[in-house]
Amino acid sequence: MTLQIPPAADFAWAQLVPEMLISDLSTSLRFWRDLCGFRVVFDRPEEGFAYLDRDGAQIMLDQRGLTRDWETGAMEAPFGRGVNFQVSVPAVEPILAALSAAGWPLFLAPERKWYRTGDVETGVHQFLVQDPDGYLVRFSAWIGERPIEGPDGL
Repeated sequence: MTLQIPPAADFAWAQLVPEMLISDLSTSLRFWRDLCGFRVVFDRPEEGFAYLDRDGAQIMLDQRGLTRDWETGAMEAPFGRGVNFQVSVPAVEPILAALSAAGWPLFLAPERKWYRTGDVETGVHQFLVQDPDGYLVRFSAWIGERPIEGPDGL
């Protein structure tokens, strides 16, 4: 096992961490670490496993076929159908620039979107991208709050 960063004062274990079955750890690390800015907290390369963190957003990558795989059904690409993983970031532009430089396609182009969140609307600058196995990832930066607009708004 390789410990990349020590869990220190600036690191807290998340309460919910998805473990994603992947096809190839090296390929996935290129996407998650090199392009999307996650850091490897620790890994077990011989098992095809890595635990990643980006400012509290955490995921586990587990390469299929090297250890036990908890598959509840047939694994067909794209993996992760029906779910997207939202990652809150201070700004989406650095990630967009890295993805663009690598020629990585976006699933949904950057947009500014407002969502009703209780008695206000919360705005985000967001885009969606698929990882090498097809998992859908939504990077989202907060842009503010405003009164609710529309027929039920103020």
